[in-house]
Amino acid sequence: MSENPAPSALIVDDEHDIRELLVLTLGRMGLRTDTAANLAQARAQLAGNRYDLCLTDMRLPDGSGIDLVAEISANHPDTPTAMITAFGNVEAAVGALKAGAFDFVNKPVDIHVLRRLVNHALDLGRRRREAPAPATGLARLQGDSQAMQALRATVAKVARSQAPIAITGESGVGKELVARTIHAEGGRAKGPFVPVNCGAIPAELMESEFFGHKKGSFTGAHADKQGLFQAADGGTLFLDEIAELPLPMQVKLLRAIQEKSVRPVGAAAEVPVDVRLLSATHKDLAALVANGSFRHDLYYRINVIELRVPPLRERGDDLAMLAADILARLAREQGRPAPRLGEGARAALMAYPFPGNVRELENILERALAMADGDLVERDDLGLVATPVAHAPERGSGGSRETEKDDVPPSALPTYIEDVERKAIEKALQDARYNKTKAAAALGITFRALRYKLKKLGID
Repeated sequence: MSENPAPSALIVDDEHDIRELLVLTLGRMGLRTDTAANLAQARAQLAGNRYDLCLTDMRLPDGSGIDLVAEISANHPDTPTAMITAFGNVEAAVGALKAGAFDFVNKPVDIHVLRRLVNHALDLGRRRREAPAPATGLARLQGDSQAMQALRATVAKVARSQAPIAITGESGVGKELVARTIHAEGGRAKGPFVPVNCGAIPAELMESEFFGHKKGSFTGAHADKQGLFQAADGGTLFLDEIAELPLPMQVKLLRAIQEKSVRPVGAAAEVPVDVRLLSATHKDLAALVANGSFRHDLYYRINVIELRVPPLRERGDDLAMLAADILARLAREQGRPAPRLGEGARAALMAYPFPGNVRELENILERALAMADGDLVERDDLGLVATPVAHAPERGSGGSRETEKDDVPPSALPTYIEDVERKAIEKALQDARYNKTKAAAALGITFRALRYKLKKLGID
């Protein structure tokens, strides 16, 4: 008996020709395959066998393949599942990813795309078997607070998928660190991680930067250039500050995501690319969709999974541990002993709201290390403002109208905007006698945008 049995796959499709094609393709890749023509047969196969991969059609005679995806995700979490969807059916693909699918492939099935998908699934399975203990890479997301424990648990789950993830959070919370952790813990860890600051690329160069260009395609194009999508092929493309993309570029990005191919500037044909897309922003994308500055279809495509990174002020006692670790790292880099935080300095840090979050904490401690005498960082070394920036009043709490309207600190801006939106939506609903369609029209937003905001703001 072989010590390393061939990996196995379950193929679920009611079309005999599709099943044969998949069996043939996966067999040539060295996989043992079982097939099922409907949900009932698939459930029976899953009850008696363990699989390294499942490929299921969207529409089956006795139900939806999405139901099967959800069942496998819940009952067989070590079996990556991919959905076979009709070409261009973005809603079905997104629904499958939300249900827990590893990835999706369009009909008619492209053999090259299918092979890449299978290899990624098998590689992820191998990584899990070789490292059954909790992945040490998650430790880079430091902190014992409940917020950070929840974040690490979520990252561990979403890293197993190929679904696009929108990472949200205030400036300085560590969104890129979260993206790098997702990449490192997923099936694409051996591939490249390519971070892009969308706000730093001039609009006229965006298409060339993202998709590449051919020599002579425009003035200054002296040689062929590989784009960011091609550079991230086989790995992860991280689009930071994605809200800064101009609308024309949003259209091109949407097509590249949907078609899994790009056309370099000046090229006659498209180039297939295989990337996992992660994006981040500190802005409210739903609000940008509502006012027309961000495309709804792109938002729907990149926001399959939303992952919020908590601000430093929500992380409780993590602050003291983070400060000690940052001081130790900075001291090592400077070749000096790590200083301690004095009681006064510790109290000042605990009282400060950190509108710039972890990035601001690092800057403060780097300055303090330069100012400190000896092995103790004192309160004055921190250089904090005498009066910390006040937070906006909590929802439903009392607060002066002047503070609420004229003195909103940057760290409280998201809460302030939510309060304004909530009041406007509640008034519109009351005026429309709780007819959501009329309320949406009165607010100047789509019904779908209103429904999203009702859920986000917790308005019943």
